[in-house]
Amino acid sequence: MKIALAQLNYHIGNFEKNTASILNSIKKAKNTACDLIVFAELAICGYPPRDFLEFTDFIEQCHLNLQQIAAEAFDIAVIVGLPTHNPDKKGKNLFNSAAFICNGKIQSLHHKSLLPNYDVFDEYRYFEPSRNSNIIDFKGYKIALTICEDLWNIGEEQLYPYSPMDDLIAQHPDIMINIAASPFNYEQVDKRKAVLINNVLKYKIPLLYVNHVGAQTELIFDGSSLAINSNANIICQLKSFEEDFRIFDTDVLNSKDNSIFQEIEISKIESIHNALVLGIKDYFAKLGFKKAILGLSGGIDSAVTLVLAAKALGPENVKAILLPSQFSSQHSIDDALKLAENLKVAYEIIPIEEDYNSFENSLSPYFKGLPHDVTEENLQARIRAVVLMAFCNKFGYVLLNTSNKSEAAVGYGTLYGDMCGGLSVLGDLYKTEVYELAHFINKDKELIPHNSIIKPPSAELRPNQKDIDSLPDYEILDKILYQYIEKRKGPKELINMGFDEAIVKKTLKLVNTNEYKRYQTPPILRISPKAFGMGRRLPIVGKYLS
Repeated sequence: MKIALAQLNYHIGNFEKNTASILNSIKKAKNTACDLIVFAELAICGYPPRDFLEFTDFIEQCHLNLQQIAAEAFDIAVIVGLPTHNPDKKGKNLFNSAAFICNGKIQSLHHKSLLPNYDVFDEYRYFEPSRNSNIIDFKGYKIALTICEDLWNIGEEQLYPYSPMDDLIAQHPDIMINIAASPFNYEQVDKRKAVLINNVLKYKIPLLYVNHVGAQTELIFDGSSLAINSNANIICQLKSFEEDFRIFDTDVLNSKDNSIFQEIEISKIESIHNALVLGIKDYFAKLGFKKAILGLSGGIDSAVTLVLAAKALGPENVKAILLPSQFSSQHSIDDALKLAENLKVAYEIIPIEEDYNSFENSLSPYFKGLPHDVTEENLQARIRAVVLMAFCNKFGYVLLNTSNKSEAAVGYGTLYGDMCGGLSVLGDLYKTEVYELAHFINKDKELIPHNSIIKPPSAELRPNQKDIDSLPDYEILDKILYQYIEKRKGPKELINMGFDEAIVKKTLKLVNTNEYKRYQTPPILRISPKAFGMGRRLPIVGKYLS
């Protein structure tokens, strides 16, 4: 039997586009004499649909498009994901389902049993878990069809009391098929492979796995769909961060071939780079935006953001605005200009000193001679934001935020100033990771001026200012932040790890007291296992460690 995997970039709620992509893939599979084609979890509506699932019309649209797909399922069978109604009055109204279609009809529905309700996932908010699992009989093969998390309850860390495959294996299937919506983070690809291989080792049958690709606001899906033979060897991995289409023969899947698939190795930082480029590209394309703008300071964060934006959207669709104040160094202006010229990105230079002085004059009667402090520093950042947003309104740009995760974590940024924007590109990268990304960008030639990478980081909001005046060295700060945010280590554990007690207490207090700032920031492209945003939910008014 020939089975096709269609790894597609879906758009949440764009039923016409999603269905057209599915139908095109079905036609392609028919032309190559495939017996079965498999699409991803919730393919018809896109993932995650979140509270769209509460609208009756949304669910009805899913079913109308399912019928349209079924009408093309002649001479080929189709597996496709969508939400379906739960006929039982008890429990949630919906199932997260996979439809098996053949001979122009929906032959069976298979519902997801294990509903993740952690980090970025909240499926139990909408769906009722299935309590029974049945195989599909098709052309002499018995297929164990599962949906994403249904295969993840394996190994030492099991979050659920049972595994659906334990029920399915008792029905003697020949092959496992898993349809998924598994978002990218820099640990997920290896973790996912290990989970899927462990399933093959446990159940002794081959596995086909198809994932989403593309970005849905914060979440980025890497694709990387897999075919694993009965000997638990990966025989093929579909492309990462691109749509793909592959055909597999069950004879090959059932072979005992021990040859190892020669995967092209991609480093952590390269996968982050590719994910961020895709994240920017899809955010703009799926919202109908075309042009991006950002404030270019000559520092590392805005430099890396500009490079990524130019790659994602094309340099002709990106504009850089230099907004120097009286505290801006000439070398920062020169570095910014050199980068814009290297990328062939249009730019403007708009000094803000006159605007700043005007604000000072307006406020001086009320400040009554009080010394300069963070108030005047923040004025500059907010003036810059006003200018950038004026360009957005007048010319249709979307402002890219350039803050990094280290700054966002400790509140080292100005609310309604440098923290504003339509999309945060680097908000899930620590400062040290931004430097890694800059070096990766420059691996073939110097796009980012060397001076932007090696100079001490500074907001340049007062004379001779350096980040280290207010924060620990980033090499130390980022290690503490990583252990606290990603690994959930408490103060005692961090101190026992050898970090200075005073720095630990200060850092954790800064993180927790600045939750209110992060709550007001733009969506952050997620590349880590624990990003600020939908996957990290902390109270703003909490007292813990603050």
